[in-house]
Amino acid sequence: MPASLLLVDDDRDLLKLLSMRLSAAGYRVIAVESAEAALAQLAQARPQLVVSDVRLPGRDGLALFDEIHARHPALPVILLTAHGTIPDAVEATARGVFGYLTKPFDGKELLDKIAQALAVAVPAGARDEPDDAWRRDIVSHSNRMAELLAEAKLVARSDASVLIGGDSGTGKELLATAIHRASPRRAAPFIAVNCAAIPEALLESELFGHVKGAFTGALAHHTGLCVAADGGTLFLDEIGDMPPALQAKLLRVLQERSVRPVGATQAVPVDLRILSATHRDLDAAMAQGQFREDLYYRLNVVSLRLPTLAERREDIALLANHFMASLARKYGKRLNGFAPDAMKALATAPWPGNVRQLHNVVEQVCALAATPLVPLSLVQRALRVPGMEVLSLAAARERFERDYLVGLLKLTDGNVADAARLAERNRTEFYRLLQKHGLTPGAFRGEGPVADERQG
Repeated sequence: MPASLLLVDDDRDLLKLLSMRLSAAGYRVIAVESAEAALAQLAQARPQLVVSDVRLPGRDGLALFDEIHARHPALPVILLTAHGTIPDAVEATARGVFGYLTKPFDGKELLDKIAQALAVAVPAGARDEPDDAWRRDIVSHSNRMAELLAEAKLVARSDASVLIGGDSGTGKELLATAIHRASPRRAAPFIAVNCAAIPEALLESELFGHVKGAFTGALAHHTGLCVAADGGTLFLDEIGDMPPALQAKLLRVLQERSVRPVGATQAVPVDLRILSATHRDLDAAMAQGQFREDLYYRLNVVSLRLPTLAERREDIALLANHFMASLARKYGKRLNGFAPDAMKALATAPWPGNVRQLHNVVEQVCALAATPLVPLSLVQRALRVPGMEVLSLAAARERFERDYLVGLLKLTDGNVADAARLAERNRTEFYRLLQKHGLTPGAFRGEGPVADERQG
């Protein structure tokens, strides 16, 4: 798809002219006349580049840039001005503006600057593969995720270590896999290890390897995961749970780019990129002496944080239908989707377990569904939410009356005289009530406490 540009200028004639010129050059152009309109547009969809005039009504172009940079730090901005000076250009560049052109500018100059900005915003390696192949496992159309993925794709070009934060179940390993696929290392191995899932006694050998005879049970040489990931990416999930002794050894690997297996005297050189993730607060862990500060800064060169599912509710329906399609194939069922009230229940649920919990809920309803359309009751069961049937007042009164009569008949062992007396009604009226609800007193004989006393 052609790159999308957001064009901002309060001069309608110039805005129209630039829109036509950029559209003719093959770009998708969205044109607005104010900073406020630009920010509103950014809240709906993220372009790949913003081109803005400096002189705007209300908030000026530099203030607009500051707002964009705070929300979308990876989004390049080019500023245009009719009153430019060298100090203005220097200041704008120092603040992070990608380009600064003075009107009247040559059309080719603008197109060249746009091409340069897009070359930075879109990694060159991404042109060798389909647009979304690198992130094919991440299902989303939310603006928040779009911004995160844009940053992830940008950082994938480098070898910088990335620390991925986020609550459990938000998809940290999926993001790490996507970064690897978008990187120059994508043809080499991607190896993931959960530091919390491997006992401390085994984790050192698992990561760094060991030589034969290094310890009891070391019957053969073992190549660690660091060496196995040579040339590729090693993803350390739940890095916050790594024991302090291993933190020191991992720091040495990052500093020296070599690994010394347990029991070995010689180090093995390795070329790998480290991605890590945690749901823990590492700042608090460092303050408590549970995580090394020097290792933290080695791992946290770039920080990315995944939003919770509650923070990207617009993705819930998309994810639920995506999961249903794959799970319906797994269970060999023909499922058409969720009933409207069932989807509403999914969209408004709290989701403390995030995307992982949503997948679990959808799998449960797919396994139990007996109709093509999943009903609300099945979703409520999977969510462990008590079903609430909304009755009319008349229906609720009818149900209560029937249940009340059943309770009296059970209590009196089907004795109508006793039941009528407890209800403070005469027998004739009580018989009419029983007839109305289709209740037969004889069916309750031998069930109540009266019968139990007689049997005793």
